[in-house]
Amino acid sequence: MSGTFRQEMPPPGGYGPVDYKRMLPKRGPSGYMLFAGCITMMACGFVGLVRINKRRRDETYEEREAFIGIMPLMEAEKDRDILKQLRHTQEQEAIIMQDVPEWVPGESVYHTKRWVRPTIENLYYLTKSKEKTEAMFGFQSFV
Repeated sequence: MSGTFRQEMPPPGGYGPVDYKRMLPKRGPSGYMLFAGCITMMACGFVGLVRINKRRRDETYEEREAFIGIMPLMEAEKDRDILKQLRHTQEQEAIIMQDVPEWVPGESVYHTKRWVRPTIENLYYLTKSKEKTEAMFGFQSFV
């Protein structure tokens, strides 16, 4: 180890400058761009909402008009079912009450000349309880 000691020296002209400042990359859009993007998204959402509401309103109007158009037919069918059930009930009542001399089958219990629509209980009081329940509550299935 006996030799001449030679110290390393910087290159001629010296080393380049050392970057010591904080250099952060630009991250994403600016605040103004974010604000403009949010406003644009909200405007598009409101336009879509207006279109959907208009279409829903038109469909509701069409359904209502169709229902109003077929309501007389549905009402006539319901009246036909009521008269059929009343006829059946009067026949059963005549068979059951044939021993009572002053009983008139089908006579109204109301003291009026006007037509009073019978309730479901009055229509189905001589039928099976299952038929009465189905008439009152519709067809229900319990899981």
